[in-house]
Amino acid sequence: MAIRQAGISSDDIQYVNYHGTSTELNDRIETKAMHIAFGSRAGRIPGSALKSLIGHPQGACGAAGLAATLLGMRDGVVHGTMNLEERDPECDLDYVSEGTRKLDVEHAVCNCIAFGSKNSALVVKRL
Repeated sequence: MAIRQAGISSDDIQYVNYHGTSTELNDRIETKAMHIAFGSRAGRIPGSALKSLIGHPQGACGAAGLAATLLGMRDGVVHGTMNLEERDPECDLDYVSEGTRKLDVEHAVCNCIAFGSKNSALVVKRL
């Protein structure tokens, strides 16, 4: 819905900042949502989980993910997902697990999955 409301296509998204709690239930659900939103492109869109670097800041996780995404868009580099050593076969996306990656991003999605199903996705564009 966020992509549609932004007036772009899912093909325009070059990066996803995952909520990425590293819990079996949340990560599988987020992966499935990405497959629904992006279809066959889902596994080819780089994405990463900030919580792997800073922990879970609870109420600030959406703001932290947005800040990291915007800084990455500005600097042309996205942060990696640390400590991803054993992948769940159901979590088959590009999690940028090799460290930072140079990436020119014009459009990105930031996911935030909150307690009580207060879920959001924010689409941002580099100006």
